[in-house]
Amino acid sequence: MLTLKLITEQTERVIAGLEKKHFTGAREAIDEVLAVDRKRREAQQELDRNLAEAKKMAAQIGALMKEGKRDEANAVKEQVSQMKETNKQLDEQMSKAQEEMTRLLCQIPNIPYDEVPEGLHAEDNRVVKASPAPSQGGELPMTVAEFDKVWEPLLPSLGGAGGGSLPHWELAKKYNLIDFDLGVKITGAGFPVYIGKGAQLQRALINFFLAEAGKSGYTEIMPPTVVNAASGYGTGQLPDKEGQMYHAEVDDFYLIPTAEVPVTNIYRDVILDEKQLPIKNCAYTECFRREAGSYGKDVRGLNRLHEFSKIEIVRIDTPEHSKESHKEMLEHVEGLLKKLELPYRILLLCGGDQSFTSAICYDFEVYSEAQGRWLEVSSVSNFDTYQANRLKCRYRREDTKKTELCHTLNGSALALPRIVAALLENNQTPEGIRIPKALQPYTGFDIID
Repeated sequence: MLTLKLITEQTERVIAGLEKKHFTGAREAIDEVLAVDRKRREAQQELDRNLAEAKKMAAQIGALMKEGKRDEANAVKEQVSQMKETNKQLDEQMSKAQEEMTRLLCQIPNIPYDEVPEGLHAEDNRVVKASPAPSQGGELPMTVAEFDKVWEPLLPSLGGAGGGSLPHWELAKKYNLIDFDLGVKITGAGFPVYIGKGAQLQRALINFFLAEAGKSGYTEIMPPTVVNAASGYGTGQLPDKEGQMYHAEVDDFYLIPTAEVPVTNIYRDVILDEKQLPIKNCAYTECFRREAGSYGKDVRGLNRLHEFSKIEIVRIDTPEHSKESHKEMLEHVEGLLKKLELPYRILLLCGGDQSFTSAICYDFEVYSEAQGRWLEVSSVSNFDTYQANRLKCRYRREDTKKTELCHTLNGSALALPRIVAALLENNQTPEGIRIPKALQPYTGFDIID
């Protein structure tokens, strides 16, 4: 959540940032926070005055008792007793104000960085890089809407499969790789069963992504896939305004939507030394999302699932170095797509399309010729201090020895379902589905036939 210091010292900047994110009632929300803070501070000031006065009166009582002025001493004692009751009420006022402050701050999203473009919808996002080179389709950056229009003649050639290519759900059936109907029988829609080389391809991708993360200096974590409410709150998934998390109500546990939640929460209520940063972790987990309200052709096959495999990279860093960390994470994800030989584009999300918690976010999309559209496979975000403030994740500076909030970052590297879809669709040949060279040591085969 936003810090009260930021809101009080840079009020207009915060309001402008919230408006860029198209947060309804930005000024009213910030005014309400400031009003509650005033009440809290007024109560604190009155309490401090009372405590100072009570200290003086305690000394006065002692002096009166020594002088034998018992009645006067008792009268002062009565005043002190009354003051204690007032202080108790002031304490309660402060606690309630603090609770109200936290509640209000949890409802306010992070503010975007200055470089985040204006915009409300996905069409307003900026394409900052794409394959093939920009010179083949116009100068970048440009909005997604402009990109799709300018590059439309080039798009069918990006996948490399040629005309008449099959979508992945038909390929999965043809080569007996994924059984969607069996998943419906066992659980329900959105829970596919991977079979034979389909299962091997999944496992190969997991091992490939983890190996590449290891080469880039990430320490692998194997966390729980069920978390408590405090963990969901710490990274901003709770309160769950959109009802996207699976909730085990009896135990009040939540199935994770991403490994970001358990891995980042390792550092909840922790003070790190500056020399430990940046911390670089990666994790493979199953992820669970209700995907409430998702319907239509865009959810067919592997496009949108309730359970899926994903490798997440997470960094904890200093404010001074977090932008460099973000750049390195983007380069890492781009390198994976290059090694998988997939056509991709990188989007800088506009204010209105950013997540609740991010300060800046880049999406990676791969092109599916069979579906004739781009599929999102990764989001790489810098949250600034927003998550760290909720987590109480801090570090101690080497120079001043003071503690400050860390910056947290994470990204998919990568989410498997749409990568599998793109690999199947873009690598189909008359002989079968070709496996990219970088992946062959992990699959043990070079073609699915």
